[in-house]
Amino acid sequence: MSVFLVIAGLALLVVGGDFLVRASVGLSFKLKISKLVIGMTVVSFATSAPELLVSLQAALGGSTDIALGNVIGSNIANIGLVLGITAIISPLVVDRDFYRLNWPMMMLVSFALYYFLKNDELLSALEGIILFVALIVFLFVLIRSSRKSIKANLDEVDEALAEVSNFKIVAWLLIGAAGLYFGSEWLVDGAKQLATAVGVSDYAISVTVIAIGTSVPELAASVIAALKREKAISLGNLIGSNIFNISSVLGLTAIIKPIAVNPETPEILSTNIFWMIAFAAILVPLILIPKRFEIGRLKGMLLFVAYMVFIFLALK
Repeated sequence: MSVFLVIAGLALLVVGGDFLVRASVGLSFKLKISKLVIGMTVVSFATSAPELLVSLQAALGGSTDIALGNVIGSNIANIGLVLGITAIISPLVVDRDFYRLNWPMMMLVSFALYYFLKNDELLSALEGIILFVALIVFLFVLIRSSRKSIKANLDEVDEALAEVSNFKIVAWLLIGAAGLYFGSEWLVDGAKQLATAVGVSDYAISVTVIAIGTSVPELAASVIAALKREKAISLGNLIGSNIFNISSVLGLTAIIKPIAVNPETPEILSTNIFWMIAFAAILVPLILIPKRFEIGRLKGMLLFVAYMVFIFLALK
């Protein structure tokens, strides 16, 4: 039953998230918001909704392990699993703008999260506000920067949604909200039951199974694009997802319900958050050595193997 709840929960999150993105973009066009702003803000916030609902559901239910594990695990999976597999299929050319703004911001919020949690083992409402405000400032700077640096985000905005009727937008919003609500509830409940059944902590399940599950849409889209020999994936979008996970998902969750570190899972601060920071930090050496501005198959293999090591140790 626990496995069914996890799978059904993930499926509902994927469906709910997709409908929410469509509805949000359609509504944004109705409100005469530019495609550029839609791509950078509306799409990004909407695609973070599944992670946000899972973390919020877990935090409100007292399972702060799952809230933290979901984000830390997703950030590791985005680089180790999604980027690793994509690079193995098709080498990835990296834009120079990557390390001018996106990467420093990812490192900044990663270290900020570590400091906030290490300081008093609590992500407070004030710290959540700081993270979220930092995200707003980052988006403002990003939107004002050159269009070239955010071109990938424009590709995500379907212009056909500008013609969608108001009835469809409302219907999509309701379907999306219902899918996200029940999906997050089932996923958290299933994860707790699964953790008990296999004899590991809620945190171990959240940082592996749930994190991989919430990264499946990105992985599927990346692999399909790589197989078609299209531009496989925007590294900037992956980094953006990691920034959103910390600043938006954990930030908003902490504002609503402060997130405490469970003393029964010390690996959050002693091990796994350093894995997250290490996966983020290693990207700059990878794109500069030996072949500059390219993540080829060998580098992708290194990332994937490192991710497998992380999964093995997390479930050990």
